[in-house]
Amino acid sequence: MDATKLRNIGISAHIDSGKTTLSERILFYAGRIHRVQEVRGEGDGATMDHMELEKERGITITSAATQVTWEEHQINLIDTPGHVDFTVEVERSLRVLDGAVLVLCAVGGVQSQSLTVDRQMKRYRVPRLAFINKMDRTGANPQRVVEQVREKMKCDAVLMQLPIGAEEDFEGVLDLITMKALYFDGSNGEKVRADEIPEDRLDEAQAARQQMLEAISMYSDELMELLLSEEDVPEKLIHQVIESAVHDLDFTPVYLGTAFRNKGVQPLLDAVVRYLPAPMDRDKVAMGHDNPEEKIPLTVDPQAPFVGMAFKLVDDPYGQLTFMRIYQGKIKKGEQYTNQRTGRKQRFSRILRMHSDNREEIDEASAGDIVAVMGVDAASGDTYGQDAGYCTLESIFVPEPVIKMAVEPLSREAGDRLGKALQRFRKEDPTFHVATDEETGETVIAGMGELHLEIYIERMKREYNCEVSVGAPKVSYRETATRRADYDFKHKKQTGGSGQYAHIKGYLEPLAEDEEASYLFEEKVVGGRIPKEYIPAVDKGFKAAMIKGPVAEYPVVNITAVLEDGSYHEVDSSDMAFQVCSRNCFKETFLKTKPILLEPVMKLEAEVPPDFQGPVTGELTSRRGIIVSTDMAGDTAIIIAQVPLAETFGYSTDLRSMTQGQGTFSMEFSHYRQVPSSIQEKIVAERKAEKEKQAVGSK
Repeated sequence: MDATKLRNIGISAHIDSGKTTLSERILFYAGRIHRVQEVRGEGDGATMDHMELEKERGITITSAATQVTWEEHQINLIDTPGHVDFTVEVERSLRVLDGAVLVLCAVGGVQSQSLTVDRQMKRYRVPRLAFINKMDRTGANPQRVVEQVREKMKCDAVLMQLPIGAEEDFEGVLDLITMKALYFDGSNGEKVRADEIPEDRLDEAQAARQQMLEAISMYSDELMELLLSEEDVPEKLIHQVIESAVHDLDFTPVYLGTAFRNKGVQPLLDAVVRYLPAPMDRDKVAMGHDNPEEKIPLTVDPQAPFVGMAFKLVDDPYGQLTFMRIYQGKIKKGEQYTNQRTGRKQRFSRILRMHSDNREEIDEASAGDIVAVMGVDAASGDTYGQDAGYCTLESIFVPEPVIKMAVEPLSREAGDRLGKALQRFRKEDPTFHVATDEETGETVIAGMGELHLEIYIERMKREYNCEVSVGAPKVSYRETATRRADYDFKHKKQTGGSGQYAHIKGYLEPLAEDEEASYLFEEKVVGGRIPKEYIPAVDKGFKAAMIKGPVAEYPVVNITAVLEDGSYHEVDSSDMAFQVCSRNCFKETFLKTKPILLEPVMKLEAEVPPDFQGPVTGELTSRRGIIVSTDMAGDTAIIIAQVPLAETFGYSTDLRSMTQGQGTFSMEFSHYRQVPSSIQEKIVAERKAEKEKQAVGSK
């Protein structure tokens, strides 16, 4: 395989922008499939949505990988979900990809999840192209979408094409580099016909081309000189400048089309192989295994020592599939490689090239490629190498879960199956957490949103034949301090034999707002009043007490604990004594800091017909929501609000009934905010009643 002709790309976007439909057309035009299937409607459903649940709901739940060939280039393509609940799928895909296509709706423009995807692309420094889809929809306005991309995403986005016709009459595009009109003929738009630009559009196209050239001349002195001297700009130079600006993450070329109507996909594929980087065009660096400060450059050289990352795990009937991006060296079927985290050698029994849920066995894979490996026991984000202690790759960012539910099997047999299902889902999805409530003994699952947990509960029933009863969703509140409180706490315990003695003095106070950590420990003990070896025990005790705060047993965040003084006993002081002392001290002192509860607040974006804008905003306000903005896009009103998570349960049903089934919404976690005091009292009282009920039950 020639790595210069390899592209690893992902397709990412806001929910319902047409990512999977676009992936389906790419597979069709590249000859990977011979019949186009739709996400919704008759037939077998889209190739990349291979789970039954995906086909039924018309949404993508897990990212799917495939490989296609276009213009003698191999493209590893990953189609990712749009729902924020499955954001880790996008996160881990972008972590290992070299380029991406950001899909935007010609009517909706830049929506809330588009901004999340934009942040993820910037986090992993992924170059991208933009594709404005659904150009055939009423209200399609590509110019407005490009302006939004520039304003909201702060990137230099420029149209590389102009539309021929608008909305229902959208026929094709005017290519501003070749100055040709492109039409898509044939029953599935498979024949691209290049014609002269119609006379009545020539002036407009020339003006747009001039604008485009001026925009990219900012990245090339040579091109700027040609423009200033009004000379012709060679096509080759335009391509070179765009490619270099895209690789440097400065520039986003924008393409137009409608995947559903089979128009505009082939020029996008041309741009992918022309402008997005090959594996060797991006600088990849690993960290030293023992010294994270040490930087080890990785090269796309099959002869160099192997380095790869396990970025996604899937359990299937034949065993665990580990999706792996190979950064350096190569892997061979049957050889052994070392998991850098555990230091254990593991045999790669089979290497597979994936095409959605179909697989093709291969004997080896080289640097730059993305494959699946069978026979290894890995965790998401593990680095693999030739030998132990070689290097570590930067891990994948995993957001914290915001919602919890209790699940209980309906029968004893279902209990075993539930255990297997939870073990598998937790391994596959780092944002899916499982814990056992110590007091109630209930199994509690936590995730990114109602839909996230709903899908997993549905998968338990289907894939494991495991019927469960589900408790009402619970919100992950937090506790924090609002003012400083001093402490002077002694822990004394005298029984037969050696006793326990520890004494600490200092204060707790709210953490400064610009601090990234949620807890800070400072020690200012002088003169050996507390021996150095006991100070970490004080820190440990504080941390242990913060897991369940004294207000309502929620985790404590944003606090500074300062240790200034204390005393010890030659015989009775110990690590354990200082831990117990600081734990009890924290519980007592924290209540003097005027503690408050914080609740997760979601950014909610609703799209509704204009007639329903008033009732929808009114209803959001009644849910303690703050309306951030209302906007019109074509014949749709877009309402953005910040709403406490506790008030969003069941919102999808209410929104549908309010808008006669026409309203849609998406949500993502925004920040934590103080709970109003009346609601805090209610939450604390509910927690207290819950505890009493449990105490009675345990007797």
